[in-house]
Amino acid sequence: MSVRNNQTSPDEIPEAVRDVTPVRRRKRNSLRRGGAMAIGFTVIVVILGSSFWEPMVETFSSALETEETISEVSEEMSQEERREDLLGHFPYEEAPPESLTALSSGSTIKLRTPAAEKFVEMQEAAQEDGVSLVPLSGYRSVEEQEDIFFGVKAERGEVPRERAQVSAPPGYSEHHTGYAIDIGDREAPTTHFQEDFAKTEAFQWLEENAARYSFELSFPKDNPQGVSYEPWHWRYVGNQESLEIFYGN
Repeated sequence: MSVRNNQTSPDEIPEAVRDVTPVRRRKRNSLRRGGAMAIGFTVIVVILGSSFWEPMVETFSSALETEETISEVSEEMSQEERREDLLGHFPYEEAPPESLTALSSGSTIKLRTPAAEKFVEMQEAAQEDGVSLVPLSGYRSVEEQEDIFFGVKAERGEVPRERAQVSAPPGYSEHHTGYAIDIGDREAPTTHFQEDFAKTEAFQWLEENAARYSFELSFPKDNPQGVSYEPWHWRYVGNQESLEIFYGN
């Protein structure tokens, strides 16, 4: 074995022994670097102080709160969407009893006062033109709608979706609002609650004049709700409340 400058050649040192010193040296260097970074970071924190870090913490907290809020709103929206409609009908609350007015003395048919007043005005105008508008149904409670929906459904042997095409489930009828009314032609009683009502003079007059009194057809042909055409079913949309009730949906 040759020796130069009294040093042993690295190739003659066993590999296991040869690696010890570099590894230890790397570990010490790593520790030194880590310690230096920690000290440097501490110095930065001390120098910058809370004026630097508090906004960052607030921003991070705000982001978390925003994410939680978005999650909560999404959940509320999904619940609202599940409640939004039933068999093509929207939910409506019952009109308060004190908001209702009978269409005439002794009449059992009631509407909210603004709608009742306008219907009577419209009825009188039609009479002057020789057309007799007769009110068939106005405000209905949820209980009354239950009888109409489930009673007739059982009598006709209809499944819920079939029944919903011609009558709203309880809690989902425009009649609950006190702003909806079914109208007939006094001279053509056989057309009451029938599509043939569209062939009467009363319907023709309504088509031409109802908007003057803030009434509109609720379920025209091919309506987006998928409800059967109901030429007799009209609703009042002449004040902010009625607009929010019907167009809010």
